[in-house]
Amino acid sequence: MKINTMTPRIETLKPTVLVGMHNTMSIAANTTQQLWQRFMPKHKSILNRGDAILYSAEVYPSVDYFKSYNPEAEFQKWAAVAVHSSQSIPETMDMLMVQGDYAVFTYTGLASDVYKAYQFIYSKWLPASKYKLSNRPHFAKMDSTYNPNDPSSQEELWIPIQLKE
Repeated sequence: MKINTMTPRIETLKPTVLVGMHNTMSIAANTTQQLWQRFMPKHKSILNRGDAILYSAEVYPSVDYFKSYNPEAEFQKWAAVAVHSSQSIPETMDMLMVQGDYAVFTYTGLASDVYKAYQFIYSKWLPASKYKLSNRPHFAKMDSTYNPNDPSSQEELWIPIQLKE
């Protein structure tokens, strides 16, 4: 696992509409693979796509979700793409808006090991930074070369942040 842990880039994301599918799941009952298997055959039917980037997003009930580890705690997981316009959304899909300030980390490694990067971000980087979590969607961006089974694959981890008070 490699992660750009020293200096994530801080970005302010303009409102971006994602279109895709979602499941409610937990770490213990993880249905990410089934979600992507459902989404991938249909994602090319989405009109007005902004680019070829795939988004894996998580919507947590609140920032309190991260205060203690509970593998049974549920969240919403998305498989999506960005669009220029929210018109003509396929019937089997929904919209999610992402925007605001994010700490962006580049992760290189197997998808099965990405949890180590998140552990670092939430337990080490975030407490030592001038930021705290913001209650907005978290997401990862993967380009067309991404392969979850390739240890040299890269993805960007976007963590919603706001300045500590």
